[in-house]
This record gives sequence, C-alpha cells and structure tokens, in this order.
Amino acid sequence: MKLARMLVVCAVAAVPAAMAQRWEFGGGAGGGFYTSQDVSAPSGSAAAKIQSNVAAGVWLANNGRGRWGGEARYDYQRGALQLSSGGTQAAFGAETHALHYDILWHAAPSGARVRPFVAAGAGVKVYRGTGAEVVFQPLSNFALLTKARDLTALVSVGGGVKMQLTSHLQLRMDLHDYLTSFPMQVIAPNVGSKVGGWLHDFVPMVGLSYTSTPGE
Repeated sequence: MKLARMLVVCAVAAVPAAMAQRWEFGGGAGGGFYTSQDVSAPSGSAAAKIQSNVAAGVWLANNGRGRWGGEARYDYQRGALQLSSGGTQAAFGAETHALHYDILWHAAPSGARVRPFVAAGAGVKVYRGTGAEVVFQPLSNFALLTKARDLTALVSVGGGVKMQLTSHLQLRMDLHDYLTSFPMQVIAPNVGSKVGGWLHDFVPMVGLSYTSTPGE
C-alpha cells in the first residue's frame, strides 16, 4: 500500500510538468541521397550504394517551455541497391525502415513563430532487398545484391526550422544525416571481396505538424 501511495504521489506531481509540454505530431516527405563505398577484390573495385529516391517520415515530439525537446521518428525510404564499375551496373529493388529518438535544441524559445533547431539521436535501421533475384547478376564477382534484411544501428544528426502558421499548424523543414554501418547482408561481398565503413544518408524533408498548446 505504501508503494502504491508513493506511485500515486509521483504521478500527481508529474501532472504539472506534463501539462506544460507542447506536443507535436506530424509527417513529411522528401528524398534520400546516399554516399557510396568501394567493394574491393583482386580484379579491381566496384562502387556500392543505395540509389536516391523518395523518403517519408512521421514524428511525435514533446517540447518544454525552454529550448529543449525530443521526438520519436519513423522514416521510410525507397532506393535500389546498386553496384557500378566501369560501364557496367547492377541494380536491385530495396527499401529501408528506420526508427529512432532525437534530442532537439531550439535557437528560439518556446512560443516563437520561427524556431531553428539542431537534432541528434540514435536508433535502428532495416535495409530490405525487394527485387527479383536472377541466375546471373552483373558484377557478382564483387558482391551479390540479395533479397535479404539487414538490421543496423543508426546515428542521426541534423537540423532545420519550424514555423508556426496558426495556433495548431506548423510548417517544418529539416535536413538529417542518417549514418549506419555498411549493410553487408543485402549487398553481400563475394569470396575474396572486402567492403566496410559508414554509409551517410542525407535526407531533406518538408512537412506539417499539429501542435498542442501547454495545458491542453
């Protein structure tokens, strides 16, 4: 009973802080632009990357009365797996799913109409091959583009600006760099080939958010 009373007291004490939060729920669309890594083999090398394509995301954020906030995000991207060397190229359909939490710091206080911000966080990203496998794939001596899944840790850094259009509608523009280790399950180096390092995924996005006001 004593523990239950303590929990109730803590919950009641947390109500004013929760009521002071400004909640934000939104979604946006943009594009994803990846860097590449070289797959090296005794016969030479091939550039491996994810092709640029559309990206979309949704987020749920809570912002205090000060400059700090946080948000949980889900991001989806299309983009074929790609190998290229000389004049030869191989491609294989793919998509990614990312889930992460970012800490935000705003350059303007809560209630300002325009709030530039920077963000950093971490999470996970799933690379998933969706193409049709074939008997012979060009550049298979370097790597195989596979219908597999690769779960990797994700680091998120970025920034942008929020513009309050009405009391509850917000326009948001941001740019994130999502970093992961190279997805060697979906772009699988062949015997004798090597690849490693980080992939940078630069994602500009424009979206709209519904924002509550403190106390709602």
